Amino acid sequence: MIDFVHFEDPRNLTELRPIFVTHQVPDTLGPGNIPAGGSLQLFAMQFRLALTDRLSLIGVKDGYVIDNSEGALDGLIASGWADITAGLKYNLLRNTQTGTLLSGGFTYEIPMGSEQTLQSIGDGQFNFFVTGGQRLANGNAHILSSFGWQLPVDQEVQTTTVRWNNHFDVKVTDTVYLFTENSWTHWVKDADVGSAFGVGGQDLLNLGATDVEGNNLVTHNVGTRYKPSRRFEAGVAYEFPLTEFKDIIEDRVTLDMIFRY
Repeated sequence: MIDFVHFEDPRNLTELRPIFVTHQVPDTLGPGNIPAGGSLQLFAMQFRLALTDRLSLIGVKDGYVIDNSEGALDGLIASGWADITAGLKYNLLRNTQTGTLLSGGFTYEIPMGSEQTLQSIGDGQFNFFVTGGQRLANGNAHILSSFGWQLPVDQEVQTTTVRWNNHFDVKVTDTVYLFTENSWTHWVKDADVGSAFGVGGQDLLNLGATDVEGNNLVTHNVGTRYKPSRRFEAGVAYEFPLTEFKDIIEDRVTLDMIFRY
């Protein structure tokens, strides 16, 4: 549930996944302590469609953003539609005996959202990723890990990042799992033109900052999932930053449901 736009499940699935996020913004942003605060909310719907036994069509970003930010962000962002991101995922390795999976793929963020929500900027972004998973304790625990490279088509107006995400869960009853996740974002390259807030926008936004190159953001979450059947599950997670650099996150609560077919 952490970095849900970029952290992709290695399995080849057909599913719908409604997501709700409420995201608190720090009171100040960047090294200049620019006044900010408030919150953002997101209502989104992901989908995954298994085209073959190994190939999936995936849609990982869409929805509507509600702006309740304050300070500098209040003048920069307003409520509106998010960009749409879709792509392909291919299962490279699948060992049912050991419970090992490895997949790779890419997505493209189509710049068709609301400009007032800092969407539809430049010519879109690609995200290239590899993602893997391993079954543990006879299926009562699992680890997942993914690495991705987010590359804007127009690097003049958007920043470039690399991302490493990790997940660990354990089954505590027949229907309940506890999990914890960790996300590392590293800004590889600044935008050539844009804001000088000293923050990049985490996963919801790409602020096109000119002064974030070299920054690192590490966030962590804890949560639980309820899975009464193979076709339905629901989860909730609380996320918070571990690094002194918070980018635009004070904390975040994410809720989701998954309907599998």
